Formats: sequence, C-alpha cells, structure tokens
Amino acid sequence: MAFDSTNAHEMLQMIGEGDLSVLKTLRHMTEGTFQESGLEPETFILCRIAALAAIDAAPASWLVNLKAAGDIEVDPEHVVGTIVAIAPVIGTARVVSAASNAVRAIALSKVRERMR
Repeated sequence: MAFDSTNAHEMLQMIGEGDLSVLKTLRHMTEGTFQESGLEPETFILCRIAALAAIDAAPASWLVNLKAAGDIEVDPEHVVGTIVAIAPVIGTARVVSAASNAVRAIALSKVRERMR
C-alpha cells in the first residue's frame, strides 16, 4: 500500500489547527480519562490547563482545551487563576509562554471561524 502524502499532510494540518476530529483514539482517550478521574468537569479542564502550561503545549493543544472549557462554561478568570496558582511551580517563562500560546489559540480559533 502506497503512502498518501497529500492525505497525511491534510490530517497533520487539521491536527495542527486544533481539529482533533481526525483522531478518534485521542478523543476517546480524553473522554475516558474524564470519566475515570472522578472530577467535576471544571476541575478536570482546569487540571488540563495547568498541565498545558507546565509542558509548554502548542497553541493547537490550547485551542482544543480552551474550546472544551468554553463548552462547559468555565469562567475565563478561573483559567487565568489556575495559571497564576501554578506560576511558582512552573516559573515565569512557562507562564508567559502559556499566555502567549493561549492567545495564539484564540487567534487560530477566529481564523477557523472566518474560514467556515
């Protein structure tokens, strides 16, 4: 079977833009971890936000998680508060990077909306 580089490129571009619909396994994994965590939805998503900041996650990862936060109506101040709370642990550079990547994710979301 030949490798379809066009299809692979399209899939990678979709993932890079935060569209995880092409990754059923990842979606199921996320849903499964939520159920297994036993946490309330807001607590779960704020834990994910903290993890994104700690690992210096890419804007596409922020996009997916900020969308999820919006879907369950997490107060944006709680997202910021979570990052502030972990700042002493992860350091200023990670906090600044997290804020920058979150802003890029929001911009990416706006671009995707205009393209629809």
